[in-house]
Amino acid sequence: MKRSLLAVVSLSILGACSSQQSSSELSVSPVGFDALAGWSAEQTQEVMPVLRQECHRLAQLPPETSLGGAVSLPYGRLASDWSGACSALETATDARTFLQTWFQPYLVETSAFYTGYFEPQIDASLTQGGAYQTPLYRRPDDLVRAKATNGEMVTGRWVNGQFQPYYDRAAIDGGALAGRGLEIAWVKNPVDLFFLQIQGSGRLTLPDGRQIRVGYDGRNGQPYVPIGRVLVQENELASNAVSMDSIRNWLAAHPDRIRDILERNPNYVFFRTVSTSLAQGPSGAFGIPLTAGRSLAVDRSLIPFATPVWVETRLPDAKGVVGDWKHLAFAQDIGTDIKGAGRADLFTGWGVFAQYVAGNLHEKGQMTILLPRPPAVPDAQ
Repeated sequence: MKRSLLAVVSLSILGACSSQQSSSELSVSPVGFDALAGWSAEQTQEVMPVLRQECHRLAQLPPETSLGGAVSLPYGRLASDWSGACSALETATDARTFLQTWFQPYLVETSAFYTGYFEPQIDASLTQGGAYQTPLYRRPDDLVRAKATNGEMVTGRWVNGQFQPYYDRAAIDGGALAGRGLEIAWVKNPVDLFFLQIQGSGRLTLPDGRQIRVGYDGRNGQPYVPIGRVLVQENELASNAVSMDSIRNWLAAHPDRIRDILERNPNYVFFRTVSTSLAQGPSGAFGIPLTAGRSLAVDRSLIPFATPVWVETRLPDAKGVVGDWKHLAFAQDIGTDIKGAGRADLFTGWGVFAQYVAGNLHEKGQMTILLPRPPAVPDAQ
């Protein structure tokens, strides 16, 4: 999703640090499908629509388009590497046979670490009034990116011929953008807006019941400071108790400190309205709608877009019981905090349960990537 340039809701974002670090290397070893725990029980037919969406997207790209991935990977880093698999998909009838014929599993040798993210739904109004007092802003026209003297891209604004940092969260909360007609809508709760900015995409539920989807459209270039870390440093939360729910609960119990705590994070995200179908998930960084339980945000420098990923981890259910979760998902998104071998963020969907699962998914596990085979060497297993 276009939120992908942001940090996402995970242990690292909320204040603790994951065990994975970003690296340009990915150590993998080829394995058979029989090495994938739970593979025989997977409902493989359910992933065929996702695969068809991916192949449709890949067909729109020039063959030489890079999908990302570590240079050490033997295949799957270019759009053209999918030509054999996508051609075969057009006539495939049995999903398991297709996958085992056209993909080779590679075990990621680093232990995996999984978190979750979701599409928020928040109350909003197209006009200011009553409880709706917090503006949700579109991207300002004076927010620009420029190349610094060291060659790096920076975000800011021009003031009297001088390039300066853009307004931080405190300045924007204080009215720096007021009166410019940038308001897409007004929301009830500044905390809802804050977490919408973390997710980078969401649904606005209007007073008449209609919903509008908004998506990421840039940020102010200020550094991201996890407020969970701030609360830990101020001894308000224990480091092992930081989660989206615990942060929300703390803020709800300290309404007089909400603005102060939120403004410790100077990073600010802007949105745009999105006309995609509300029956589907938001668009991921790969350019196709995300599917609950089937889409992953990954480190694109290590794992190419579109790659099927066999996920072995544990998820909480509706009763709060954590159990084994072994399913096929797909690399379709990215996130600032999603760095390193084995690191991934599972899209859990939208609604209350999706929020609950995403907020409570912080689990180790195992990851196996399935790379497409070259057209000349399909090999059914």
